Amino acid sequence: MIPANFSQLLAKVGKLRTHLLFAPFGSSYFTTARLSNQISKPHGRNILLMGPPGAGKTCVGRIVGQRLGMPVIDIDDDVLERTWGMSVADKLSEIGGDGFIEEEGKAVCRFTATGSVISLTGSNPLHSDAMWHLKRSGLVVYLDVDTEDIMQRLSRMKVNRIVGQDAGVSMREILHYRKQFYEKWLDARVLCGTGDSVEDVADKVLRTLVRYEDSESEMFVSTRSQMSSEPKFFSDVVIEGLAPDGGLYVPRKGFPKLEPSEWLRISSMPYATRAVAILENCIHPMDVSPVDLSAMVCRAYGQNFANQSVVPLKHLTDHQYLLELFHGPTASFKDLALQLMPQLFAHCLPQMCNYLILVATSGDTGSAVLNGFRNLKDNDRERIGVLVFFPENGVSEIQKLQMTGFQEGNAKSISVLSDFDFCQRSIKQMFGDSSLIGHLAVEYATVFSTANSINWARLLPQVVYHCSAYMDLIRNGILKFGDPIDVCIPTGNFGNAMSALYAKQMGIPIRKVICASNHNCIISDFIASGKYDLRNRKLLVSNSPAIDILKSSNLERFIHHASGGDGSLIRDLFLNLERDRFFKVSETLLQKINLEVQAGWCSEDDCLRAIREVYATTGYIMDTHTAIGKVVADRIHDKTCPLVICSTAHHGKFAPAVLKALQCQNIPEDPVEQLDKLCTIGGREQMHDALLKCMRNAGHHPHKVCQADYNKLTDEVETMIQDSFLRVQ
Repeated sequence: MIPANFSQLLAKVGKLRTHLLFAPFGSSYFTTARLSNQISKPHGRNILLMGPPGAGKTCVGRIVGQRLGMPVIDIDDDVLERTWGMSVADKLSEIGGDGFIEEEGKAVCRFTATGSVISLTGSNPLHSDAMWHLKRSGLVVYLDVDTEDIMQRLSRMKVNRIVGQDAGVSMREILHYRKQFYEKWLDARVLCGTGDSVEDVADKVLRTLVRYEDSESEMFVSTRSQMSSEPKFFSDVVIEGLAPDGGLYVPRKGFPKLEPSEWLRISSMPYATRAVAILENCIHPMDVSPVDLSAMVCRAYGQNFANQSVVPLKHLTDHQYLLELFHGPTASFKDLALQLMPQLFAHCLPQMCNYLILVATSGDTGSAVLNGFRNLKDNDRERIGVLVFFPENGVSEIQKLQMTGFQEGNAKSISVLSDFDFCQRSIKQMFGDSSLIGHLAVEYATVFSTANSINWARLLPQVVYHCSAYMDLIRNGILKFGDPIDVCIPTGNFGNAMSALYAKQMGIPIRKVICASNHNCIISDFIASGKYDLRNRKLLVSNSPAIDILKSSNLERFIHHASGGDGSLIRDLFLNLERDRFFKVSETLLQKINLEVQAGWCSEDDCLRAIREVYATTGYIMDTHTAIGKVVADRIHDKTCPLVICSTAHHGKFAPAVLKALQCQNIPEDPVEQLDKLCTIGGREQMHDALLKCMRNAGHHPHKVCQADYNKLTDEVETMIQDSFLRVQ
């Protein structure tokens, strides 16, 4: 049942964030009877249905009111016409559109009701005073219906003009104009799929009400959690990053599964709108309101992405498609998460502490996180700092220049004379170092968090682009919803692969996730044998440094997923890995793993050959990581369905290796000259302008190089805190 404090909870909407998260729901999750039984009367609070004319507010309101045993009020019939003593149509004809909205607003401001289902007019949201008055009385549920559906409904109703539609303005234009007002006032959205009936929408409203109140189901647990472990809310998870027991946070009840009609609706949307529609299902509206989330997403995927599609899907050859994930400011797929994650982080933070984000990177994450956190608002930068550790000799020269350009303010980078695994291991050790954490908290009022893919807010936005790739295949007529695809991902930390599996949980019909490795093939060996063996294994330098990783953090989430959430098993496996540098899963579990994931690896020569051959046949230049995906996909994929290969970085970031693959003579040493050379080969349209501009402005910044010593890294952490935050007196 919805708890008795419904009115108190609703009163907090838009004023106070509570710590809530997401729960799985879909049309099959509740029967109508169960929905009705789970919702009690909201103790004086109203349920306000908002949407454009033709959204079905009145009909849906009647069904919802009947099922909840609540009075139903229609603003048009029960408020406006009674107040005016004439029909709405006559009033509109008498005073015109602008005057009507003002008179309507005045009438609504004098109206009061409690404990009712209220169907608003399509124009109520255009009057601010009226909406503030209504919003204070309850929960505003937005019936978000596709414009084309609205147009068809209004046509059948023989409505050819609506309030506020001036001469020369089309119905479509006025509906588009009004959408901004609906987006401004909503507390919760009901995404109406194409072809949804009135009863379908009423069911969705009821599920939305259940979800809004069911805070306990919207929580996270550690991958290593026991039955007695306390679950955490979204804000806790975002801030903490790593669970206290060393595990990674996962949603306790998995991901919500969207209906096919909802996916079809999403397929017609641009990327940022798709992201809002998907993420609203994964972040509770009382934790991050839909209004705040929409603003963050629009800021994340706005002018800072060079391609209007954000993540364009391009046909490569036959059944293969490339998902270009590198059009963000640092030319890497990491931008898709790290333009949004800092905003979520800042939103969730309590005000009383400073936060230092510690990041270990094998290349692309570093510049993306530095860029993302540097672009926070001024008041957030004052209490959030970012320190990135990267291997001095384990990243490309261009990646290094991108990172070392950040040496001032709240974002800095330091190289380490070791490999990525040492950097990552040291940061995990800091998170478990109680004396260090206590010292920094007492002396500087500073606590740690992380922006690596172990942080849930970093992984979650990546789910969106896997969904978006499938939506593009539908929109382009290549697939019908329900047709399967496979996805091939060059991966070292398994985060990108895990986000594809979460997209599958949400209802995207991904058949197999193919993991592609270079000669540091720890993941492909594990998926083939069930053995994760670091004994006598050294990290090898490669032309694809972003996947030069031996300790794959997000593999822990995957084994947790494949094992059905067996926290005890995960704890034992990864403690064995820390102690013995080895673990092995059972044959039964390995079979479950192989149902969803395949893997392979290729040599350095294979990688470069693929770049050369694809350019020769298509004129397209791949980077070294995408090339690894291409080689492995060609070997493994059975070609019975479309294959999406994730192109995780722009080829310019690895210019020397790409130029070598293309058999260029006299490869220049200067990064700018290397990029210019690539422009002459692939054409200006294939170059990444932001990357080229960054290199031209970069120069060679002196940067701090640290010995591979844990204590020296902690000294650098304290120095960063001293430089960034005021000492507590």
